[in-house]
Amino acid sequence: MNRRFEGQVIVVTGAGQGIGLRVAERASEEGAKVVLVDRASHIHEIASSLVKQGKEAIAVEADLETWEGAVGAVENAKAHFGHIDKLINNVGGTIWAKPYEHYQPSEIEKEVRRSLFPTLWCCRAVLPALLENGHGAIVNVSSVATRGVNRVPYAAAKGGVNALTVALAFEYAEYNIRVNATAPGGTDAPARIIPRNEQQQSDEEAIWYQQIVDQTKNTSFMGRYGTLDEQASAILFLASDEASYITGTILPVAGGDCG
Repeated sequence: MNRRFEGQVIVVTGAGQGIGLRVAERASEEGAKVVLVDRASHIHEIASSLVKQGKEAIAVEADLETWEGAVGAVENAKAHFGHIDKLINNVGGTIWAKPYEHYQPSEIEKEVRRSLFPTLWCCRAVLPALLENGHGAIVNVSSVATRGVNRVPYAAAKGGVNALTVALAFEYAEYNIRVNATAPGGTDAPARIIPRNEQQQSDEEAIWYQQIVDQTKNTSFMGRYGTLDEQASAILFLASDEASYITGTILPVAGGDCG
């Protein structure tokens, strides 16, 4: 088995399910000491399961839409493992799916807070630790939905993630800190343990969501959704030393759909 992350401390946010969970599992299989961060309490069960398998892992329950949550997660990671080598920012996701004229102002703010602020906060919170090391890598999980239907606020948030990624890479390259992002397309995943939107979907909203699915498949050269492992492989490549000469890059992982 490839041991690219032997002894390295990797913080994975949004590790409670989906892409974040698969990234954490695979990083631990490759020797990483993993800090799993999520606001859902079942994150502790996931970490305990990894420990029972002989892996080194801790869980941090935190709301990363707040600065306090982000800095608290970093402090917990440093207190337990002593340092941090890598950060994978995975928190985000569409809450509503509808044409822009149907979004309420409060919904627009919530979309941006969900899909931009956790990455902003966590990058800022982890930088002192990476600067102290004299090296490090950050991988942000963006989206090809910066060009898509029925998700304008989410697209704006992920556009912000892309800009943050490039600007941060430019600013910190001289300190041996690499910053990249993947831009996933549609991804098959198990049903979410905690839904992003707990409101019952109306018939009209179901039609709008299906338009997203159809557009995603139609604009992908490969005409399908990706798998969790296909997303995790790209993220872990950018986090690894195999990507030592790559920074400031947004890598689409979307079957040819460039967003």
